[in-house]
Amino acid sequence: MKSIVKNGIQIILGAMIYALAINYFLIPNRIGEGGVTGLTALGYYTFKISPALTNIVLNGILVLVGFKLLKRETVFYSLWAVLWISIFLRVPVFMPYHTSQTVIAAIAGGVLMGISMGLIFRAKGTIAGSTILAKIVNRYLGIRNGSAMLFFDLIVAIPSGLVIGFQNMLLTVMELYVSAVVLNKYLDAVGAKRSVLVLSNHNQDIGKALSANLGQGVTMLKATGFYSQQDMDALLYICSNRDWTAVMPIIMSVDPEALVVTDQVRSVRGSHLPDL
Repeated sequence: MKSIVKNGIQIILGAMIYALAINYFLIPNRIGEGGVTGLTALGYYTFKISPALTNIVLNGILVLVGFKLLKRETVFYSLWAVLWISIFLRVPVFMPYHTSQTVIAAIAGGVLMGISMGLIFRAKGTIAGSTILAKIVNRYLGIRNGSAMLFFDLIVAIPSGLVIGFQNMLLTVMELYVSAVVLNKYLDAVGAKRSVLVLSNHNQDIGKALSANLGQGVTMLKATGFYSQQDMDALLYICSNRDWTAVMPIIMSVDPEALVVTDQVRSVRGSHLPDL
């Protein structure tokens, strides 16, 4: 229950930032978007249809599509995100950011979009639209969320030049690129893990030190040296970027000569590695 409440609040915060980007930076400067959000902007520019109405109708349809392909948890959080985005889109705009330097609005909107989607993704949700498709592609093909989403967004953004003009279409593409980069960087910084492989004659002591200081399971693998043909333990440890700064000092304090191989891990499934 605590996790559900935490994710729900984080999604509300992400939805608020998302709506701010649209209402205060993109629409006032006639900049488009990709996916369903792009269609809501085009509907507003062309027919003055409320973005909140278009958002909830079109995204509701896409969430039903995702219902068959995504986890029920993701679908539930996505519906929660779509609901709150539509609510925040209806909040009156008091000080929209109008500027002749529309590139500033495009960059600011892209940064806010990337942060908002990062918050929602980290809370196990999506904003529906192209993010539903990106989640599906990420789950089954392993393509990064931001990159997959950029591809689907461009399918809508590029033809939007017929409505908003060629210059604003280019600004839309730039805004989408900025949001994809920010999203990828955010997810890498907050959600990424590091894997650590240690080869040492003191791996048992290193494993005890890591477990005692960081409170996380350590896995020992059986390995054989090719040249010496001697059996030894290989230590495998998965940690967050936050804990990474403490891992190397702990290993070096036990065995300064240990061979340590590290790698960046984009995704880790399961709660922990088994203690063998």
